[in-house]
Amino acid sequence: MKSTFGKGTAMTEIEMQERQANLRKIDTEIAKMLAETRQIGVSTFLAPFLAAAGLMGATAALVKLFF
Repeated sequence: MKSTFGKGTAMTEIEMQERQANLRKIDTEIAKMLAETRQIGVSTFLAPFLAAAGLMGATAALVKLFF
């Protein structure tokens, strides 16, 4: 079975299946990149927050120790 694609060129069933397989692969790669981006976003927010919380805790401990 042939279908037309683009400028009147005919794609065979095998070519269509290969194209669909490539699109599924690209979709998988995009999903992986989105998951990694979410992880980076959480780490980017969490690291400075934890550092600030640690600094405040250390400061509070030193203040309590000396006053």
